[in-house]
Amino acid sequence: MTTPATGFFRQLQDSTRTEREALLSTSLVQDALAGRVDRERYVAFLVQAYHHVRHTVPLLMAAGARMPGDKEWLRTALAEYIEEELGHQEWILSDIAACGYDADRARNSTPNRETELMVAYAYHIIDRVNPVGFFGMVHVLEGTSITVADSAAEAIASATGLPRQAFGYLRSHGALDIEHVQFFENLMNRIECPEDQRQILHCARQFYHLYADVYRSVSAEQALQLAA
Repeated sequence: MTTPATGFFRQLQDSTRTEREALLSTSLVQDALAGRVDRERYVAFLVQAYHHVRHTVPLLMAAGARMPGDKEWLRTALAEYIEEELGHQEWILSDIAACGYDADRARNSTPNRETELMVAYAYHIIDRVNPVGFFGMVHVLEGTSITVADSAAEAIASATGLPRQAFGYLRSHGALDIEHVQFFENLMNRIECPEDQRQILHCARQFYHLYADVYRSVSAEQALQLAA
């Protein structure tokens, strides 16, 4: 069990540093930050984002339904997340349309295998292992967005000339989302069960690998089928 002096959130950050750095070193992240991502590759990224973000609320609902009675406070927290996350997949489709691509084709497209596997693993953890482990995914996806989303949006916009309305998703999940960060940190510091802590750490490491694979799977050619 972690002590109040260190807090489980700090342990979560420190124990997954290697995996986090591996994710941030992927070519998609590095190219985005350096302004080397063109319109097609950005749209291809948005499509994969749509295919996992559309599962966010269903996953939160599933985790809440599986949460045991002695963790009612976590179920309440998940309900707050649901309220915050409703409709975000539609923001992504709006961004795709603002880039000049067909949002309906994106909605009806097939996700990359890597994206499908990451989502499937999330459902597996909730349904078959421990619903508390789902917070490992929350840590990875929210933490990554807060770290790079704003800078990536600025660099991609500069490189492509795309309008501001093409970056609603990235800008809404960037560094200004401080309240979300604090909410999650406080939540993790209330996790005292060693098994729950172990499961969150394990899942965070797994999701860093899975999310990095999603990034690696993105290629500009995938946007061709969405040409409006």
